[in-house]
Amino acid sequence: MTHKDRGSAWYTDAASYWERVEPTVQGMLGGFGFLTDTDARGSLDFIAEFIDNGQLATATACDCGAGIGRVTDTFLLKKFEKVDLVEQNSAFLETAKTAFTERGQAHRIGEYYAVGLQDFVPEEGKYDLIWCQWVLGHLTDDDFVAFFKRCKLGLKPGGFIGVKENLTKNGIIVDEEDSSCTRDERTLKRLLAQAGLTIVKESLQKGFPKELYAVKMHVARLPPPVVQTALF
Repeated sequence: MTHKDRGSAWYTDAASYWERVEPTVQGMLGGFGFLTDTDARGSLDFIAEFIDNGQLATATACDCGAGIGRVTDTFLLKKFEKVDLVEQNSAFLETAKTAFTERGQAHRIGEYYAVGLQDFVPEEGKYDLIWCQWVLGHLTDDDFVAFFKRCKLGLKPGGFIGVKENLTKNGIIVDEEDSSCTRDERTLKRLLAQAGLTIVKESLQKGFPKELYAVKMHVARLPPPVVQTALF
């Protein structure tokens, strides 16, 4: 059975799995919490050129699959004035809300959306960056494409979409325990293209253990408009 064949059980099984995971960095990363600093540095370095050259504005970002706010805390809040969190597990969001309040950062968090990405509809024209990390494997292919089509509408003019995911060398591997799949890069790129996005940069995350799947970052945006030339 593939991830395409499971129907609604694909999402309910995933939700059940994450309900059993402790709301800590170790829980979010499956025991690999020590990778957090390396992960954050890789992401910061990856988007730095777009911020430095003025292509990427830094007013508002969206953290998709936010968990307890680890990526928001260590990466997005380092560069963006305000961040929204999207996470289907309400207990994780409550943990995030408490942590950001205790750190005096509550004013920099916009909205907490307790919803799965398959149902999330971004507010139109709201975000400079929509960042998706270690969550897209929970979406079926059809929902993956539909989600990013909605994300395009959620971007401000000139906005970007960031994707950071594990990748297999070839094919799709389904994890029955947490109801997720790991795609290869060709499949990931094909789905992004189907959603109407153009990849403008990609980079391998460095410094992770060799025994893990490769982790790669992609940043995408809407393709440039076609200029019509009048013929006389």
